[in-house]
Amino acid sequence: MWIIVGSMAAFLISQLIDVLVFWFFRERTGEKLLWLRSTGSTVISQLFDSFIVLGIGFLLPGKISFADFTNVGFTNYTGKLIIAIALTPVIYLGHFLIDRYLGAKGSHNIIEKTAKEEG
Repeated sequence: MWIIVGSMAAFLISQLIDVLVFWFFRERTGEKLLWLRSTGSTVISQLFDSFIVLGIGFLLPGKISFADFTNVGFTNYTGKLIIAIALTPVIYLGHFLIDRYLGAKGSHNIIEKTAKEEG
């Protein structure tokens, strides 16, 4: 039961952090530095995710020691970090394909409209 609660809490908290960090970077960089918005927000939110699920699911009920908690947490985070960085070119490819399909101006208009609605 603790693992389920930890997973749900980690998901909700890390997703909120991801969105907040994404928009924080978006407001400061505009349309520049796509990698910072997408990968940066994921890297930060996954740090929280890695430790929240372990903390609630295993540390709180006393299933692991604090040393194991930090060791496993950083090991899990390292894997997530590598995947997030490796997927950065895929994000640029997707952005390129959307621009190509919609046209740069059409894509820009949709991005700006969404940013205004969300902001």
